[in-house]
Amino acid sequence: MTPAAEFEELRPLLFSIAYRILGSVSEAEDAVQEAWLRDRASPVRPDAPRAYLSAVVTRIAIDVLRSARVRREEYVGPWFPEPLLADPYEDPERSAELADSVSMAALLLLERLSPLERAVFVLREVFGFRFPEIAAAVGRSEAACRQLAVRARRHMDAGRPRYEADLRDREELAGRFLDAFREGDVGALRDMLAADVAMVADGGGKGPNFFTPVVGAARVARVLAALAGSFTALGADLEPHRLNGQPGAIFRDREGRVINTWTLDVRGGRVQAVRTVVNPDKLGHVGPVADAWELVRRSFPGKDPRPGAVPEQRSRSTSGPPGGGRTGPGLSRP
Repeated sequence: MTPAAEFEELRPLLFSIAYRILGSVSEAEDAVQEAWLRDRASPVRPDAPRAYLSAVVTRIAIDVLRSARVRREEYVGPWFPEPLLADPYEDPERSAELADSVSMAALLLLERLSPLERAVFVLREVFGFRFPEIAAAVGRSEAACRQLAVRARRHMDAGRPRYEADLRDREELAGRFLDAFREGDVGALRDMLAADVAMVADGGGKGPNFFTPVVGAARVARVLAALAGSFTALGADLEPHRLNGQPGAIFRDREGRVINTWTLDVRGGRVQAVRTVVNPDKLGHVGPVADAWELVRRSFPGKDPRPGAVPEQRSRSTSGPPGGGRTGPGLSRP
């Protein structure tokens, strides 16, 4: 097999490692591309290409994550990983485990780990690498890697959700949930929500927050019903889709451009969390991106929802968004 063919065969695995370390589709793709360039420049062919290339992409991802941590500390509002449409690395025998390891909930837990702990956990717990391979990848001794793995596993086990229902059951409930959303059926929505359900948006200051963080079944159901009316008025539609290995949806405008995505955390027969990504920088790989600010403006004529815009007959010194602090039912701006 040629080196190029060898690399292409391993590309899905390399991307899956990089994405779990970085939580970013674009950064993971860049890390894989950098690994390809380094592999091409190397005059020596490795005896174990899988271990060698996994080590290369892991080192690149660790370096990128260390610089990304600074940017994420300055991020406007909640930060979520970039939504992943499908994990290219498929292992039928471990598909459920792989899906759970790439869920939004799991990736947010990984954010709590140090870059080294995160890399060791991903290589060991998700992809089953041996400790000698991990030690070579992260530049630490085997003993140190074992300690890193223990600490990382302890942190992850303490917070990681347990999905007792299989994915098919979760997707069936998610389908009913999305149907109720389309119909604006508050009662049906409330019945499928956990009592302490949380609804949170990642706009990054670059997209409108379609809702501020909302907690509680009754409040979330009302916000969802209000949002359904706004989306219908815009001619928008939702496309049920598995995202990050979990049930979710992609919202599109009437031209088919992406407005935002939802991932639904379903456990115990209820929706525990609704996480939406509105930041356009995180949606380009999903498809052409809509101007969400323009969609909000069209929903509420005479009001420009963009941060810093001057509302009609109001001065710049007036605090708060136009319309008494709200841009519409369940729609707020950062």
